Amino acid sequence: MNLYAFIYYKVLGWKATDTFPARRKCIICVAPHTSNWDFIMGELYYRAIRRHAGFFMKKDWFFWPLGPILRRMGGIPVQRDRKTSMTDAVAEVARRADDFVVAITPEGTRSRVSAWKRGFYYIALKANLPIQCYALDYKNKQIVGTLELQPTGDVEADLRRIMDYFRPYEGKYPEKFCVEEL
Repeated sequence: MNLYAFIYYKVLGWKATDTFPARRKCIICVAPHTSNWDFIMGELYYRAIRRHAGFFMKKDWFFWPLGPILRRMGGIPVQRDRKTSMTDAVAEVARRADDFVVAITPEGTRSRVSAWKRGFYYIALKANLPIQCYALDYKNKQIVGTLELQPTGDVEADLRRIMDYFRPYEGKYPEKFCVEEL
């Protein structure tokens, strides 16, 4: 048992259900995202199973001395106030890379939102990557990863399936989580 597994399972008492194969390339969709603890729990779990994923994070977090640490962990700073699309650029990087695993929270924030961001979906679609959905369920102290979806291009149907998957799970602050009604 590695240190991450010891902390995740033994110290914190969390469990996991994960039916995914370890992929060299995929998008990891993580929800609900209602607390900074989500990052810690997700990182602990993913490293406990000896996998590594990059992640997008608000550029404001990349200050000294935290910035270099986050970058070393796989952090990719995102300037959220710009209205430019990153999906084409990220999809191109993914297509060219031998290994590309990035975790993305579809809400894009820890606050309650009525509409999810679609970037994770379009990156996966454009780069022909599967989306692995991981739910953070604080009520039952578990991470559940049992839905893997290859985007079909039917955005509404695929997103409905993804959102329905996350609907039963409770974030650390349940009042901050909302599944969009399509």
